[in-house]
Amino acid sequence: MTRPVLATERIRLEPLTADHTELLVELDADPAVLRYVFGRALTREEVVGTWLPRRTRADADARGLGWWIGSARDSGEFLGWWCLAVDDADASAAELGYRLRRDAWGRGLATEGARALLDHGFGTVGLTRVWAETMAVNTGSRGVLHKLGLRLTHTWVGSWPHPIQGWEQGDVRYELRAADRPQGPGPV
Repeated sequence: MTRPVLATERIRLEPLTADHTELLVELDADPAVLRYVFGRALTREEVVGTWLPRRTRADADARGLGWWIGSARDSGEFLGWWCLAVDDADASAAELGYRLRRDAWGRGLATEGARALLDHGFGTVGLTRVWAETMAVNTGSRGVLHKLGLRLTHTWVGSWPHPIQGWEQGDVRYELRAADRPQGPGPV
C-alpha cells in the first residue's frame, strides 16, 4: 500500500514528496502559521534538513500513512499539508496533523482535509485509533479536532527549552477510536 491521492469537494490531497520542498519552505517561513508550534518561522535549513526527511518516511508510505500536500481543486492553489503520521509506539494508531497557509484559515478546509485522512486511515489503512496534540491556547485547532469527533483525553504542562506564549496553559491530546467514529461525508 502507498499513500493514495485523496479528494474532497474542495481539496486535492496528493502524497508529499521532495518535489514539494519549496511549498513547505514557504509555509514554514510564516511565523503566524507556526505560532503554536515553534513560536517562530523555520529556516530553510530546518525545513529541508530536519522536517522534510520526517515527512517523507518510506516506511510510512508503505503503510499508506504520511503527509499529503493539499491544493484547491478549482484553482490548484497550494493550501497546506495534512498528515497521518506513523505512531512508532502503536502500529494500529497514527497522529493526525495539518498546517495551512494563513489565507486558507477560517474556511473549514482543515476540517475537510482531515476528515478525508480519517476516512482513509480508518477505512483503508485499518487504524484503530487516531490522536492529535496542540497547545491548549490553540482554539482554532482544538475546534477542528472537536468537529472531527476527537475527544480531549489529556492535558499537561511541560517544561520546554524555548517556551512560547501560552505554554503555561499546557498542551492537550485528543483521540478518536474507530469504534467511536462519527459517520459523515467523506472524500468524493
